Amino acid sequence: QVQLVESGGGLVQAGGSLRLSCAASTSIMSFSIDAMGWYRQAPGKQRELVATITSGGTTTYADSVKGRFTISRDNAKNTVYLEMNSLKPEDTAVYYCNANILHLFYWGKGTLVTVSS
Repeated sequence: QVQLVESGGGLVQAGGSLRLSCAASTSIMSFSIDAMGWYRQAPGKQRELVATITSGGTTTYADSVKGRFTISRDNAKNTVYLEMNSLKPEDTAVYYCNANILHLFYWGKGTLVTVSS
């Protein structure tokens, strides 16, 4: 059973920062996890990609977050992070962690980020 547990969401003012974390089940061998990433879903909108990172550290970002968000991972801890700076009200969404483990995709339950203007 694979579990991804997100943490770090909350309420922040525009221009502020938050750091999200997502830890995969400790029973998973680190080498089994390929890409990990963050997606978000705002009210009334479809889920969209925010950022991804491969096991080798290659990253991709949505254009809307480039230069503001940074994704990183600690393979030893099976954990992926999302450092979010210069937050905008339009970043308000539920943020979901995703992991590709042995060619299967897993999702966390999400953590809410609210950015007030």
